[in-house]
Amino acid sequence: QVQLVESGGGLVQAGGSLRLSCAASGRTFSNYAMGWFRQAPGKEREFVASINRNGLNTYYANSVKGRFTVSRDNAKNTVYLQMNSLKPEDTAVYFCARARPFYIGSNLDEYDLWGQGTQVTVSS
Repeated sequence: QVQLVESGGGLVQAGGSLRLSCAASGRTFSNYAMGWFRQAPGKEREFVASINRNGLNTYYANSVKGRFTVSRDNAKNTVYLQMNSLKPEDTAVYFCARARPFYIGSNLDEYDLWGQGTQVTVSS
């Protein structure tokens, strides 16, 4: 059964950087677009970024555009989220997700497999 496992979260000061990783099991990773979402306490889960199957097309929420970069290595079955210039409002649990076939959007229901999440805390 395919699983997604995130890592790389932690505590960082404002202005700092973190790189999240999401490792997928199984041999069909390159067949799917992937996305990153986040959920802050008391808030709904929101879209952060997505990347198409070959990594050539990426999409970002306005709140992270210019600061975050999504990438993937299909040989390693891994998708990454490089987060720079972090702000306290970036504090959340970050989830990676696999998109349904032919989807790459920003809506939660376009994704059918989720990781367990990794906590990112940005102190001011």
